[in-house]
Amino acid sequence: MMWKVLFLTMLTLALVKSQDNEETITYTQCTDGYEWDPIRQQCKDIDECDIVPDACKGGMKCVNHYGGYLCLPKTAQIIVNNEQPQQETPAAEASSGGATGGISASSMAASGVVPGGGFVASAAAVVGPEVQTGRNNFVIRRNPADPQRIPSNPSHRIPCAAGYEQSEHNVCQDIDECTAGMHNCRADQVCINLRGSFTCQCPAGYQKRGEQCVDIDECAVPPYCHQRCVNTPGSFYCQCSPGFLLAANNYSCVDINECDASNQCAQQCYNIVGSFICQCNQGYELSSDRLNCEDIDECRTSNYLCQYQCVNEPGTFSCMCPQGYQVVGGRTCQDINECETTNECREDEMCWNYHGGFRCYPRNPCQDPYILTPDNRCVCPVSNAMCLDLPQSILHKYMSIRSDRAVPSDIYQIQATSVYTNTINTFRIKSGNENGEFYLRQTSAASAMLVLVKSLTGPREYIVDMEMLTVNRIGTFRTSSVLRLTIIVGPFSF
Repeated sequence: MMWKVLFLTMLTLALVKSQDNEETITYTQCTDGYEWDPIRQQCKDIDECDIVPDACKGGMKCVNHYGGYLCLPKTAQIIVNNEQPQQETPAAEASSGGATGGISASSMAASGVVPGGGFVASAAAVVGPEVQTGRNNFVIRRNPADPQRIPSNPSHRIPCAAGYEQSEHNVCQDIDECTAGMHNCRADQVCINLRGSFTCQCPAGYQKRGEQCVDIDECAVPPYCHQRCVNTPGSFYCQCSPGFLLAANNYSCVDINECDASNQCAQQCYNIVGSFICQCNQGYELSSDRLNCEDIDECRTSNYLCQYQCVNEPGTFSCMCPQGYQVVGGRTCQDINECETTNECREDEMCWNYHGGFRCYPRNPCQDPYILTPDNRCVCPVSNAMCLDLPQSILHKYMSIRSDRAVPSDIYQIQATSVYTNTINTFRIKSGNENGEFYLRQTSAASAMLVLVKSLTGPREYIVDMEMLTVNRIGTFRTSSVLRLTIIVGPFSF
């Protein structure tokens, strides 16, 4: 650094000596960096730091100088010729008595940053053709090439470091090798300009391997992504599994509540992490697509849901009963006693209810020669010759049984109302058992039980005459009575 300062100092002294012999002029033209003062009749320095807006950039401070200005760090000190340091000393005007001191050659030779990123070469380079003839006096010299403007010497070359070049303002400025195409970066590299140089770097997402830039597989170094990482040339992006949504940070995955966003379930939707499940209401089942619901035909799943008939309905079922029955408890059929509600029997008829219906029978079932007694018996008078070979009495009874009743089954008991001493009672089925459906079993001397031995299917009516024959032990007395039992078999087993 010292040799540069000495070189610039010697250059300045040489210029001053060469210009001492030139003719002094008194014209009002001034060189660059000065302006004419009509009052003092001399050129005075222009304070560029005051008139140039934002003269220095990058946090540098502007220091006015003879015919120009310097951009120096804020901590820089300027040494005046009395060698006293000061923070900022504006340059003196170009007059013999307008300044108390000038900037020393060593200070003026020091480089300072100016706008544009270059360097001030030296004080002499900035001052131009002006020459210092005394300690504080300047002599104005006219440049014959341009009587209106006395520019800096364009042929004067200043030394610049490698990577810098002289600008039109005699300032060393950085060469942008990247813009000028003066770099040797590969096609897959990016040129980065530096002060006085440049560097070749791989683009973002690439790394240098040998002389080539290869892609960085960000997905190989977790945890870049919450769930899925997709590597791309020079970059990557994150994906989420089905049922998740990429968050605003492009990294995390948040669960999608499908039940709120796009409910695809036909009936009930339950959100779970990363998915959802559909469920159906009672009486329905999920279809093969696991979204829709299909009605369950409960009537096909079981034959025992209803006692009579099952009717499938959307989401449920109902039970029906045949005519003469009503539904009890939702599934069971119960016989309706039409004789207690409504029936079509006449006044001279009595209503007899059976399983699934009713029938009307005469209130007086007696046929000639029998007559009806107060106890509802049909008696054949002994005074009537026709009664000699007929049963003495006929008692009419009615009963109802269900179809397909289990056999053998006791269904009706016959009992003698009067028991005489020294008599014998015998019981038999006199009529109505042509197919052998019944059997009469004597249970005592005065009673017998009618037994069903074959299953009966209705609707059908059976009239069974059960006779009790009474004889005395010596055979002098014989009488008989008949119990005429009307059996109505219902059409169903319930």
